Amino acid sequence: MCAHTPSHSSSHPFSLTGRVALVTGGAQGLGIAIAKGLIDAGATVLVAARNAQRVEQAVATLGEGARPLVLDITDETAVAKAFDSIDSQYGRLDILVNNAGARNRQTMAELDTGDLRAMMETNLVAPYNLCRHAAIRMRRGSYGRIINVSSIAGQVARGDDVLYPATKGALDALTRSLSADLGRDGLTVNAIAPGFFATEPNQPMVGDAGVKDWLQRRTSLGRWGQPDEIAGAAVFLASPAASYVTGHVLAVDGGYLAHF
Repeated sequence: MCAHTPSHSSSHPFSLTGRVALVTGGAQGLGIAIAKGLIDAGATVLVAARNAQRVEQAVATLGEGARPLVLDITDETAVAKAFDSIDSQYGRLDILVNNAGARNRQTMAELDTGDLRAMMETNLVAPYNLCRHAAIRMRRGSYGRIINVSSIAGQVARGDDVLYPATKGALDALTRSLSADLGRDGLTVNAIAPGFFATEPNQPMVGDAGVKDWLQRRTSLGRWGQPDEIAGAAVFLASPAASYVTGHVLAVDGGYLAHF
């Protein structure tokens, strides 16, 4: 097993200057917030999503430092071509954020094994494939950060949402196993477990007084998280400051998991 000394791109421990990052699901919600955080820290960020119009809008919003990448993460051929393109354009990839995911809030009676396979393809198989491709590029250099965006649902569950917690729990386990496998190459693999964030898909719940009251009682901070509040965790895990952090699932949940 080889020992790897951390490489610092600048004297600032949170600087990502000169780094190249790929953020899947980066055109909206937590993905675009993470992309902005990485760009603000100095990285060039490939903003990946299936919808070309959303990708272009996100890049326009993010401005300098953002680059478009139209990509269906479940299409293995397209993913391989995307990484070949990254090689030809940048010659490196330092940071991968697996943010894209799928959810289907229904009960076991309403979901069959085909539904499970479909969700696993997006929430587990595709991230694993992206990690494999990213690790090849990261091994070439002296820097590699993989961040999987999981969920507090990977650690706790509730009714009427049977498959999503199972797939996110599997992603947490994958994070730990990859950290053990890739640590010998000097790469770190961590996950972020978001709680309740006021993103576009959650807007109907954000405006629900009952949900607001429940969050006031259920979380330590008593409120929804704002999308930009996820960025700090991602920048930390992507930065030299986290050079000795790996295999960790970092909850960013306003104290949901800690609050009894």
